[in-house]
Amino acid sequence: MNTKVLQTLEFPKILQQLQAYTATKMGQEMVLTLTPTAKVSEMERWLAETADGFKVLRLRGGLPVPKLNNIRPHLKRIEIGADLNGVELAQITRVLSSTQEVADFLADLKDSEIEFQYLYEWQEQLVVLPVLTRDLKTAIDEDGRVTDDASPALKQIRGSIRRSEQNVREQLDSLIRGKNAQYLSDAIITMRNDRYVIPVKQEYRGIFGGVVHDQSASGQTLFIEPKAVVDLNNRLRQQQIAEREEVSRILAELSARLVPYIREIRHNAFVLGQMDVMNAKARYGRDLKATVPKISPENHVILKAARHPLLDPERVVPNDLIIGKDYQAVVITGPNTGGKTITLKTLGLLQLMAQSGLAIPVTEESQVGIFQQVYADIGDEQSIEQNLSTFSSHMTNIVKILDRADAESLVLFDELGAGTDPQEGAALAISILDYLGSQSSYVMATTHYPELKIYGYNRPQTINASMEFDVDTLSPTYRLLIGVPGRSNAFEISRRLGLSPTIIDSAKQIIDGESQDLNEMIADLENQRKMTETEYLEIRHYTTEAEHLYKDLKEAYEYFFEEREKELAKGRQKANELVEEAQEKAEDIIADLRKKQLAQGSGAIKEHEFIAAKTQLADLKDTSEPTHLAQNKILQKAKAAKKLKAGDEVLSNTYGQRGVLIAPVGKNQWQVQMGILKMTLPTSDLTSVAPIEEPKQRIITGVRSAEASHVATQLDLRGKRYEEALAEVDQYLDAALLAGYPQVTIVHGKGTGALRQGITEYLKNHRSVKKFEFAPANQGGNGATIVYFK
Repeated sequence: MNTKVLQTLEFPKILQQLQAYTATKMGQEMVLTLTPTAKVSEMERWLAETADGFKVLRLRGGLPVPKLNNIRPHLKRIEIGADLNGVELAQITRVLSSTQEVADFLADLKDSEIEFQYLYEWQEQLVVLPVLTRDLKTAIDEDGRVTDDASPALKQIRGSIRRSEQNVREQLDSLIRGKNAQYLSDAIITMRNDRYVIPVKQEYRGIFGGVVHDQSASGQTLFIEPKAVVDLNNRLRQQQIAEREEVSRILAELSARLVPYIREIRHNAFVLGQMDVMNAKARYGRDLKATVPKISPENHVILKAARHPLLDPERVVPNDLIIGKDYQAVVITGPNTGGKTITLKTLGLLQLMAQSGLAIPVTEESQVGIFQQVYADIGDEQSIEQNLSTFSSHMTNIVKILDRADAESLVLFDELGAGTDPQEGAALAISILDYLGSQSSYVMATTHYPELKIYGYNRPQTINASMEFDVDTLSPTYRLLIGVPGRSNAFEISRRLGLSPTIIDSAKQIIDGESQDLNEMIADLENQRKMTETEYLEIRHYTTEAEHLYKDLKEAYEYFFEEREKELAKGRQKANELVEEAQEKAEDIIADLRKKQLAQGSGAIKEHEFIAAKTQLADLKDTSEPTHLAQNKILQKAKAAKKLKAGDEVLSNTYGQRGVLIAPVGKNQWQVQMGILKMTLPTSDLTSVAPIEEPKQRIITGVRSAEASHVATQLDLRGKRYEEALAEVDQYLDAALLAGYPQVTIVHGKGTGALRQGITEYLKNHRSVKKFEFAPANQGGNGATIVYFK
């Protein structure tokens, strides 16, 4: 695809928006190098992968691809025999652990029998290295620091370092307390040249003996390593060197373990990048309210409710863009600022996006073609350096397009033939369109020339279109009307703006009769279109209502027969049960009569015994009527058990809120306390619910708050004298270093600038300061300095 059309249609802006949705460096690089393809199989695969991304996003919230750095430079360093540092190993570990997480995620999807088109193919390319991943995660933390568990030797060395540091601090604590405090600038322990020291006043430098490692900016304080801790510091320094050597050995060993798996790790990073791009396409498409289009092998482009992706979706007017099936050329006419150029750009840009595998802002059932090239001549490209006019620059571009366009090209012309004599320009435009028609190219062009309105009627495979203009409001509607050429609204607009009818009638007589007939024909077409559109909407409304009624009746009919069969089945079952019960009782009565007959011998059974037996058989018939709820004692007892009383917790069915009953109001209402509100609700709306158990409070111990630290992250020097301020800065930076702060803020104010300059010079010479800078404007500007430690 030629790069000029990508710039003309602003395709790089789409890629910049898409890049914001990526998480990995590899994914960002892939997005920025994304270009439209002209291969059918490649385009089909890209769109299918985007559809897979939409499916995962809808079902599981997207693929679990985290932020990953580009590890290709790290792998190249390993290939040439270099050892990686902790941060580089941590980034590779992140890729390996992400590979494991994504593989497990996709395996779970496969177990759930969720089908995808290409996602499982990418899963099969992932190589999981569980042992290597576990060992790396054990040895290197996420920040790249080698952990104590990296080796037994390192764990032992670091344990010794901690004990040595504790011994040094205890020894120094004993020196700075008590009467020795009078010799110190401050009773603190600090560090210089990686050795523990104490701040001693200049005049008492010989009290503690030892080695002087540094002095304050004012020279009043010396940082001395007392003689009592020199040996302890020496031992600590040796242990620190041993730690550094062991860390280097571990990093070299881990780097060597990666060598056999360089190819697999590099490909894993590539696959994760591809999945990141799939995620990004799906999320971008969701926010754009886009869909994955179908592909038309015949290049029948049908974009329903198409929107330009770079315009505000709340304000842009969607249009149906159709080209290729019934006509290969569309000539759009209409007033300026009516949306003609945006329509051209929308068609071209959406086609480029689809050929890049992106979802496009159209509705379902839309389809795109697949063009070998998309050409566009849009905008004013006049060149002062090359002494080209607007017409010349357009024609230079058009000549290049005509030399290359063929049956698999989409060509977009904005204001074709403009910039020269209207008659010559119109003739050139017609000839250019005829030539592209002979090449079977797909063309959409905008123009002001009335001659091209007739052209759309006379040429096969060509149709007129226009951007609608509302003469009542004197403003464009930005709606594209296919089949209706644009007409001049100059007379109508002039009349509404107050121009004399005499002048307008005179102008109508001057205008060419053929043009007047054409405008009248266009006006008639517009009226017919509006009438047809109104009738269509009305018919569509009734059709929709009929469909809903048919659906409701069908469901009710099916429900009726289903319920009838259920009730008949229940009735038959109940009847059979009653018959079986009656048969059993009748058999018992007959058996009883037989017993009596046998007991009386040959004597006949007496008449009253027959009458009693007949009465018993008659009583087997159930003649009872349904008992009303008010006469049913069991239901009355159940209802009484659920009777509401003050203090009960209830649920309001209308509001869905819990509350507590306060008191009855009238016969069938209750006053209910809902939070801070008291409401009167009908009893029928209230349902008794069980009280909610209060959750047990967990008592968390052993957590130290940030307030427990005695060192603040900001030092305020405003109002201090110069020497006093510098001494306080010196002590404060030492305390901040011991507290482990990565950065602090020194507020010195603006004033004359002397204190600010002095602090700046001091910070330049401080060995532990990495860099410093003035605070942002909203945090004090040059009245405060942010200091970053090494």
